[in-house]
Amino acid sequence: MKRAGFTMIELIFVIVILGILAAVAIPKLAATRTDAEVAKMATNAATTISDLGSYYTSQGQFDDYIDMTNVALTSDKAGATAIKASDKTVVYLSDGTNECVTFTRSTAGDVDGNITITTSTTGAVCKAVAAKIAPMVKTHSFGAVGVK
Repeated sequence: MKRAGFTMIELIFVIVILGILAAVAIPKLAATRTDAEVAKMATNAATTISDLGSYYTSQGQFDDYIDMTNVALTSDKAGATAIKASDKTVVYLSDGTNECVTFTRSTAGDVDGNITITTSTTGAVCKAVAAKIAPMVKTHSFGAVGVK
């Protein structure tokens, strides 16, 4: 009589092979999530700068951040508080724990067109974002000062 099925040894080998594959795949998946978060934050930083420049070009002055961009900026360092309409000078792009990118407007009557971008290297995500957007980390002048 012939039985159809797998022996116990065959099943153990399959389980061991699946365990090895899982041990290799799970760290790769975690790294992919971090890379995606870094790419998203770098894109959001570039979009914010572009939006602020476009707004200043069309309006001649800065307004509330929520009127100038659709990027989810926060008014506290941990990223828990959505930007308030009354927040006029400093906002953050956050990884949920740390402020990775800081946008600081000049307080000279909101008409000089200067936005200063700074980064933090606290945490793995912030460190990678800082490296990725290094060329953008400076004071951006969108108008008025130096324009003739």
